[in-house]
Amino acid sequence: MRAFPPRSTNGTSLPRSGCTSVIKADVSSRDYNAEYKDGARKYAYEFDAVLRHYMMRALDPFLPRGKALELGCYTGDVTELLAARYEDLTVVEASEELVHAARARLGRRATFRLGTFEEIDLTDRYDAVFLMHTLEHLDDPVLVLGRVRAWLADRGRLFVVVPNANAPSRQIAVQTGLISSNDAVTDAERAHGHRRTYRLDTLERDVRAAGLQVVHSGGVFFKPLANYQFDKLLGGDVISDGYLEGCYRLGLHYPDLCASVYAVCERVVPKA
Repeated sequence: MRAFPPRSTNGTSLPRSGCTSVIKADVSSRDYNAEYKDGARKYAYEFDAVLRHYMMRALDPFLPRGKALELGCYTGDVTELLAARYEDLTVVEASEELVHAARARLGRRATFRLGTFEEIDLTDRYDAVFLMHTLEHLDDPVLVLGRVRAWLADRGRLFVVVPNANAPSRQIAVQTGLISSNDAVTDAERAHGHRRTYRLDTLERDVRAAGLQVVHSGGVFFKPLANYQFDKLLGGDVISDGYLEGCYRLGLHYPDLCASVYAVCERVVPKA
């Protein structure tokens, strides 16, 4: 379900209906229209839909009202969940293909901007900004987090969710020789645009380096199995709704062993 980072463009705002042509500045060698597509490694799994539900459940108690900004939308899976919570929602995405896919789902419930986080010019200030499974894709995450800090309203909050390097499924993969270390970036992950694999402490490190403070952090969903293993078992009689609920609740006690980790962030307020 990973939301996707932006491709270098002129930051043109796309209309909510109809077609548009966008002039792009070719300042990046990355092909963001290709990175989200299936290759040697599948990009989106059925398990991702389960995780999205629990992800929003974990964040809901901390969500402020007002204007929201989503940075990276993939095909609009998370965008739909955010649009149900925010009437004023702006989405920035790099891939023109993904913008059109998400806009087809959302219609007038969101305003889409095509551009990179590094270059786009946003004049509004937002009460809630979301980086959902996106930060790990960025070449310079601290730079982008610094820009996000400037886009936050006075009491605005940034919500960052990333895949967790220490998830048990990933640790098992290390023990079986499938990957070299918990935080390794595999060739298949890199082909899908991943640049790093975060732990909770390294996520908080980058957030603080950008001049933000962490007001709450945690994990989402204790994860004993890989995505493809969950996909094979979901919909049958092996994994029940009760089992999924148990994994979510267990994750509240063991955030370091969850599928994803998250940080709720605010701007640092200088002491008087």
